[in-house]
Formats: sequence, C-alpha cells, structure tokens
Amino acid sequence: MKLSVVVGLISGKRADLERCLAALHAQTLQLELEVIVPYDDPCRDVATLAERFPKVRFVRAEGLDTAAARAGASREHHDTLRTIGIRAATGELIALTEDHAHTAPTWCAEMAAALERHPKAAAVGGAVECDSERLLNWAVWFCDFGRYQNPLPEGPSEFVSDSNVAYRRAALERVESVWRDDYHETAVHWAMVEAGFELCTTPRVVVWQARSGLALGAALRERFVWARSFAGTRARMAGSPKRWIWAVASPLLPLLMTWRLARTAFARGAHRGRFLAALPLIALLQVFWGVGEFVGYVTADPG
Repeated sequence: MKLSVVVGLISGKRADLERCLAALHAQTLQLELEVIVPYDDPCRDVATLAERFPKVRFVRAEGLDTAAARAGASREHHDTLRTIGIRAATGELIALTEDHAHTAPTWCAEMAAALERHPKAAAVGGAVECDSERLLNWAVWFCDFGRYQNPLPEGPSEFVSDSNVAYRRAALERVESVWRDDYHETAVHWAMVEAGFELCTTPRVVVWQARSGLALGAALRERFVWARSFAGTRARMAGSPKRWIWAVASPLLPLLMTWRLARTAFARGAHRGRFLAALPLIALLQVFWGVGEFVGYVTADPG
C-alpha cells in the first residue's frame, strides 16, 4: 500500500519545512511513502530543499495571487496549495500535515494501522501537541488544537484536524466536488459524514506544533481570517436563515469557546498550568475569532 503525505506551507519558512521533512524521512514503515510539497512563489526558496530530500516532490503552483493573500494572512493559499497536493497524490492513503509540525518516527505506520482499525472511517486524525516554551504559542495552540491534545479518545469523532489526518482516497474522491477548487477542512469532513462515512481519532498518531517567530499581531489576524473562512464556508453550505441566527449568536462565542477549552484542558489534565497562564491571551484570541465568524456569517464569504 502507498501513503502520500501532503505538507501544507503554513509558516512558509525553509527551516520549518526542513525539520518537518527530516522527521518524515526518518519514518519506520512497511508501506511505500510519497511526500509532496506544493509551494507558491512567495515561498519558492523551500524548493532548494530538493537537494537534501531528492525523493520529495516539490510542486510549484502557478497563476496564484498568493503574495497578496499572504500579506493579508488569507487562508486562500493554504487551501489552494492543499488541493494541488491532493490532486498530485498517487497513494491509496493520503495524509496531511504542516510545515511547522514534526512527527514521530512511527507516524506513517500508525496512520495506516489506524485506518485499518476503523474500516468505516473516511479519515483518521491524531493528537496535536505543542512544542514551545512561549506563552503565545501555547495560547494559539489551545485555541487551534486544544481539543486534539492527548489523551485523545480512540474511535468516532465529530472533528479531526487537517494538520494531522489521513484519508482513504476513495472517500476523498467521493466528495471531490467539495474540495475541487479549495480544500476547506470542515466542508470536506461534513461532506464525508453526509456521505455515510465516519471520522475517527486516535491517540497513537501524534504531531508536535513548533511555530517559530509567532507574533501577537499575526496571531490575532490569523484568528480573524481563519474564523471568517470557517463561517463563510458554513454559511454558504447552510444558507439563510441559519447563517443569520449564527451571526446574531456569534458575540457569545469567545465565552463559550474558552469554556470548552477549559473543560477539555482540565479533563485531559496534562496542561492545566499552561492553560491558566495563557488564559488572558486565549481570551483575546477568542474575541478575534468571534469577530471573524460574525463577518463570515454576514457576508457568506470565506474571504
């Protein structure tokens, strides 16, 4: 069996990607591995890593206005590049991760084993942990990946993260119309569930987020843009009047989401102290997320 791994350029930094590819290069597995890195012109220096990793396929995206997108912290380039990578993949299994994440040596093997354990699953997602000493990184990690911290339950789940997920090719092809132009995690997963598939999580598949040079302004802008992307996509799929109900309720989101994070952090037990220390930053980040969702619902535009 062949596993294709598509690495998304979130930071776009050569050093981050080099660490990610080194971890993938060190995999211990029995199946054939294909690693694909779609990149755009603002990040073209990552292609110089081809000399160190000759088996990695670097796929250049042409004709994208991604320089402007990156300047505005838009998700457009992330989603478009992931779509390009998925289209280029040739494996029966297709996994996604990110350049500022690094994996355990058993990551690929555990992904394949997890899909075998869960035959009804279209996708299996793993745990996401934080590899940083900076409080801002922990705050962003709690907001983005708090629900995926270990100990993660094994079995059916409502959510899996596109930073640590593997799909069956047949399931992706079944919902191809949803990601044909741009891959949006939530839209793809909702479509899979509607098609009769399951989503599952497993604690055995772990990636560590190690974002370097993260600044508060960029983190706040990112929260707004990603929230608008989520809400705009959701609004387009649901239509009126649901999106207007969600828009009216969006001012409650910062409180509700922070409560959910606290409940998860204290239930899992591993990072309670970190959560309390990062709580003021988490609250600020959640406010920007709430504003982003409001804009997404009102405009029905992912941005």
